[in-house]
Amino acid sequence: MNKELTLSETLPSGSMESYISAAFRLPMLSAEEEHDLAVRLRDHNDLEAAKRLILSHLRFVVRIARGYSGYGLPQHDLVQEGTIGLMKAVKRFDPDMGVRLVSFAVHWIRAEIHEYILRNWRIVKIATTKAQRKLFFNLRSSKKRLGWFSRKEVEEVAEDLGVKPEEVLQMESRLSQQDVAFDPLESDDDEHAYATPSSWLADTATDPSVTLERRDEAEWKHQRLGEALAALDDRSRDILQARWLGEHKATLHELADRHGVSAERIRQIEKAAMKKLQQRIAA
Repeated sequence: MNKELTLSETLPSGSMESYISAAFRLPMLSAEEEHDLAVRLRDHNDLEAAKRLILSHLRFVVRIARGYSGYGLPQHDLVQEGTIGLMKAVKRFDPDMGVRLVSFAVHWIRAEIHEYILRNWRIVKIATTKAQRKLFFNLRSSKKRLGWFSRKEVEEVAEDLGVKPEEVLQMESRLSQQDVAFDPLESDDDEHAYATPSSWLADTATDPSVTLERRDEAEWKHQRLGEALAALDDRSRDILQARWLGEHKATLHELADRHGVSAERIRQIEKAAMKKLQQRIAA
C-alpha cells in the first residue's frame, strides 16, 4: 500500500535531535514505489515525487553524516550538506539502471560532505587536488588507529593510496596543525596575546632610521623634480604645473586658449614634457 507523506510527517525546524528523530520516522519506500516515483520525476518533472524520494532517504544522510562527527564541525551542517548531495543524486537518478537510489546516492552525499569539510576544517585549504583530498580522508582515518606514523607505515600508506611518501608526511603535518588567530582575541590574557603572530611582527613605523630614510628619499625626489622642471621651457613647465601640480587641474582646452594653440597641440607638448621629466629624474 502506498505510504503517503502527510503534513504530520513534515520535518520540524527545532533542534537537531527532533530533526533526526523525524527523519527516522519517515516511511521507507519499496523498490516498486521508488521506481514509480523516479519515473514520474524523470518523465514528468513531478516535484512531489522528488520530495518523497528525498524525505524517504534522509535517514541515510543522517547515518553518513554521523560518520564525520570527528572533524569538529556542526552536525546539522554536515546533515545539510549531505542533503544537498542527496538532492543532486535524486535529480540524476535513472530508475532503469537496476540499482536502488540509496546505492546511487551514497557517492553524492559523501562528496558534498567532503567538500564542506575541506572548505571549513581549516582557514587555509588543506587539500586542493583530487589526490590530496583522497589522501586527507584516508590518512585521517588511518591516524585514528595508528597515531603518529613510523617510516614503514608511511611507505605502506603511500603504496596503498598511490602517492609519494613525502606527500603522506606533508599531509600528516597539515593534519597535526591548528589554526591560530593572527591578532589576540578580546578574551586572551597578556600571556596568550603575546603568543599571537601579530605580536612578533616588527613595527617599523616609529623606527628612527626608517623615518630618516623616508624623509631623505622624499627630499631627494622633490629636489630632482624641481631640477627637471627648471630644465623645461616656460610653456612646457606651465602646462605641466597647470595639469598636474596645481590645486585645480586645468583642461586641455583651457591651456589651449591660454597659449593660443589647439588642445591637441597642448596634449603633444604635455606628453613630450613628461618624457623629458622622467628622463631627467631617472638620470
